[in-house]
Amino acid sequence: MKRDAILYRKSRNGKKEFYIDRDNSEELLNFLKSDKANIKKFRYVLEMILEHQNPNRDLYDKENFEKGCEHITAIKLFKGKRNPRIYCQQYTEHDKEVFVIIASELLVKKKSERLSNKEKSIIRRVASYQYELKEE
Repeated sequence: MKRDAILYRKSRNGKKEFYIDRDNSEELLNFLKSDKANIKKFRYVLEMILEHQNPNRDLYDKENFEKGCEHITAIKLFKGKRNPRIYCQQYTEHDKEVFVIIASELLVKKKSERLSNKEKSIIRRVASYQYELKEE
């Protein structure tokens, strides 16, 4: 069964689109709004992802630890501090000829430098999601 992804923002040139998983949007948006620093950093990282070629790997990077997870990335809001992660899918939508990033799941606090079993489980789950893109 496909999940809905709701359009959040497009790049100025129209070549990239950022979506949020509808089922997890409330948790994600509540977390971002819970602290001004969260939303400020999120907006900065989103600007880097949408408007620049290669965002800094300390802000946004692949979580490719095994076959099948090549298209999974993480937005890293405060690396080394609280260390929340927003796990995303990214791919080219050939019908629309745009690069799509979908914020799928939130991990409020990543506790170790390496990927724990919990984090690997989240990444595998996000990798399994199939989305219907919506522009509501």
